[in-house]
Amino acid sequence: MKDTIIEAAKVLKAGGVILYPTDTIWGIGCDATNAEAVAKVFALKRRDEAKSLVLLAADLDMVARYIREVPQMAIQLVEVNDAPMTIIYPDAVGVAPNAVAEDGSVGIRIPLNEDCVDLCRRLGRPVVSTSANISGEPAPKKFADIPEEIRGAVDFIVDPKLEKGSTGRASQIIKVAVDGQIQIIRA
Repeated sequence: MKDTIIEAAKVLKAGGVILYPTDTIWGIGCDATNAEAVAKVFALKRRDEAKSLVLLAADLDMVARYIREVPQMAIQLVEVNDAPMTIIYPDAVGVAPNAVAEDGSVGIRIPLNEDCVDLCRRLGRPVVSTSANISGEPAPKKFADIPEEIRGAVDFIVDPKLEKGSTGRASQIIKVAVDGQIQIIRA
């Protein structure tokens, strides 16, 4: 099974787009620091580029490399977290500009799935994680739900056997300000 993660990381490093199971649902992914790859993801999903994307990071150290100042409250939330949780951090740095919201923030999740963590580590950077669907359509809970249009347009598909670690539900989303104030966006 590690071979499929190694190959996925190679595709990401080369600027490709992958289809992969996350700790929540199936995602379309690319290197979050590569603006051309991010543009491919937006085009594939037919998603408005004004919308931001969620990124996956291997750990808090990786998060800290892409956020100017990680709020202490965010660190505490990550440390006690036992369910998929995306945190919207202020002031992203080093991420492709088209992966960042207009206000400079970015949503990052440390996945509760070792295969996704391994993928991020092998790439050495965050991985885009957006649902494997055309914008406005239902998000696929399992591989069989992914439209053929999406499957045929990516550069690599991670072995569907790895979807066993997916919950089939989108993550909760919490916005954390530098001063520690939190806002629940999606419970």
